Parts: sequence; C-alpha cells; structure tokens
Amino acid sequence: MRATTRPARRVVLAGSAALALALLTANPAAHAAPSHAYRHPGSLVLVGGGLKDDNAQVYGEIIKRAGGSAARIGVITAASVPESQDPDADDPDLCSNSACNGKYYSALFERYGAADAQWIPIDLDHTANADDDRIVDQINSMTGFFFGGGDQYRYITTLLHGDRHKDSKALAAIRAKLAHGAVVAGSSAGAQIASGRDMVSGGDSYEALRDGSGPGYFDDPTRLGYIPKGGFGFLRSGLIDTHTGAYGREGRALRLAADTGHDRVYALEENTALVVDNPGTHDERITVLGTNGVAVLDLRHAHAHTGEDGWSLRGARYTYLTDGDHYTARAWRPEPAPDKEPLTPHDSTPVPANGDVFYSVANPDGKPYALRTTARALAARSRTSATATTYENGPRFTVTLTKPRGFTAWSGAADEPLTLVGLRIDIAPE
Repeated sequence: MRATTRPARRVVLAGSAALALALLTANPAAHAAPSHAYRHPGSLVLVGGGLKDDNAQVYGEIIKRAGGSAARIGVITAASVPESQDPDADDPDLCSNSACNGKYYSALFERYGAADAQWIPIDLDHTANADDDRIVDQINSMTGFFFGGGDQYRYITTLLHGDRHKDSKALAAIRAKLAHGAVVAGSSAGAQIASGRDMVSGGDSYEALRDGSGPGYFDDPTRLGYIPKGGFGFLRSGLIDTHTGAYGREGRALRLAADTGHDRVYALEENTALVVDNPGTHDERITVLGTNGVAVLDLRHAHAHTGEDGWSLRGARYTYLTDGDHYTARAWRPEPAPDKEPLTPHDSTPVPANGDVFYSVANPDGKPYALRTTARALAARSRTSATATTYENGPRFTVTLTKPRGFTAWSGAADEPLTLVGLRIDIAPE
C-alpha cells in the first residue's frame, strides 16, 4: 500500500479464500506452536500503519539498524494486490500493486540513505518465487527487511505453506537473518503479520463487544475474526493490533485478548513505531518512536463475563507510551522518557462527554483517538474517574476509566499529559 495513501478501514477477503481460511482455522491443533524457534537476537520496527513518507525518524531507525550507510533493505509487498489485479497497473501515478509499491518503498529507503533497497518479487502473481533459490540468495544479501501494508492474509498465502503454516524458503531465510541480527520492519499489515497465535483478521469494536470473536477471516468486515495459528511469530509477548486509535480498535483488541486467553496487547498507532530489541528472549525491550503512541493493554487481572445484558470486562489496565518511552516486556515495566516529568493535575472541571469512545464508522461526526482523548482528559484533572459510551446501542456499552493506586501521568514541555501508566478500564453493557 502506497505510503501516501490512507489504508482502507476495512479489508474483505474474497469469499472463496475466506472459506479456505475457515477450513484452515477449524483445525483443533490450531493453537499448537509452530516448529520454528522463538529466540531472535535481531530487532523489529513495527508501525501501526499510516507511515508517512516524511517520517525520517522511523525510516532512519530502520536504516540505522540495518547498517546505516551500508544498509541493504529487502522490500516485501505481497500484502498488496498483484499487478494482474490492479486496473491502474500501467499508470505510475495511480498504480497501487505489489510491484509498484515495492519500487516506491525501495526508492524511499534509498532516499533516506540506504546503500541499496530492492523489491523481493513475491506476491500472488509470483507465489513460486517464495521457494526459488535465487530469491533466497537475494534475501541473504540483505541486512534488513520491510513488509508493506495491505491484507495480512496475502502474506500467509504467499510465504507460508499449508495448514501447518510451514515456512517457505524465503520466509525461513528472513527468519534466519533476524536470528543473526537483522532488522525486520513493517507497517499496518506488515506489522500485524509479525504476530504469534490468534492474529486479528478483521472486525470493528462495537460488533466485537456485542458478538465476540471467531476463528477465520469473514466476508462481514465488522465481525471480529482471528487466525489461530497466527502470523510469522516474530513477536509473541502480546497480541498486536494496528491503526488502533485512528480506527477505534481498542474495544476489539480487549475482546479478542479476553476471548483467546492473552494477557497483553500492543495496540499500535499510526505513523509511530514499536521498536523491539531481542524479540522472543528474556531481554525483550521495547521503545516507542513517533508522533502518536502505543497502548499496552494489560489483562492479567481482568475478568470477562457474559450475562443476560451482554459481555462485560472488569479490571483491565491501559498504559499509553509515547515517543522515547521504554517498556520491559518480561517485567511489565514502563519507563517514561527522561525528558518527561510526572504530571500533577489541578483542573477540577468535569471530563468532557464522549458518546463515541471507539470511533464508530456509523457516526458522521465521530473523531479518531477518542479513547485516548478521554484518558488524557482524565489524567489532566483531579477527578478519579470518567465514563464514555459507544455510539451504537442495543446494547450501548459504557467504558469507565479510573485512576487506581499507582496510576501516573507524564508530560512534556507543554505540561499536558502524554504518557499514561496503569489507568483502569471497565466495560459494561447498559
């Protein structure tokens, strides 16, 4: 997906492919761990989508980790439609297919200082290339990799084989490069595919809260679906979601984690990177880079319940990390950047009302980052709690944010809340 184009909010897989996936995910052994190793001493740079072509901070970080001026970046855009499905394939100004996007990103990485950047020609038009030794040689000559956006299921169909999700030769080579210190980066679907088991495949927050989740990739784009065997498994310390605040996906992320038994979600925001050193090891350490942030949703002490009125969740925690903050996964420890100061609120006015906490597509007046807006408004005030609701009803869900003991907010130069640590979230049907 071109960096200059806002990704579609919903991606629908063709019906025949959805059926194939449904059969795939029905396997009762779906939660079995794949055979590849988990330990990766390299690093990841995962962007929540919307990566702008002027984001020198993130592109520079990828190049630095790939060797700086000697960096050789392999660009994989198999999540895009192939040339054969792009009606504008012959127009360089309008095209948005895998080859076209591969050239675009390659030029962008070279503009930011990489010694070389090359499209790796694997897509739905070239599936055999994933097991071509010449492509493996190309991959082995690279020092870093970037996975573009689009539809993450296309990465599964092009780089993994069969219902066992066996690595193709190309993916095995990338995995080996990561294990020997390479950087693997991606944006949107390219970040999502780094997931381990139960990778989200679609859905909107309200329908997720109302109806729950199911294995598969559904023609109904509002239905919360997930792939039990997951993506490539580069990051396994939590679920991953992308475009989170921009599309109001916190609700679906919490519901999926509760349904599938995960106690942590990394909810990635647009144009912002989750940088992971030593992924999959006891030394896994995270840094946030960019203009927005990353929400870490903690469900270790949360309790979900389905009653006559609907589904509810009590006791989840919301930590929102921003530029320069660190996070130690094993210890669940956030570390605000050293240039931020603890915030002491003095405003006692009410928190502004929020009647669309998950930015519904049905609301023509809705605003993105709605949950974050209410959370920061509460942090800036001396009040201890605030409530917000979903736009939809039947039932309407109320989200209650509370400052528990130990909650902290951190500000930058403007003395406004940026980083939030340990805010409590409860969700209940009205």
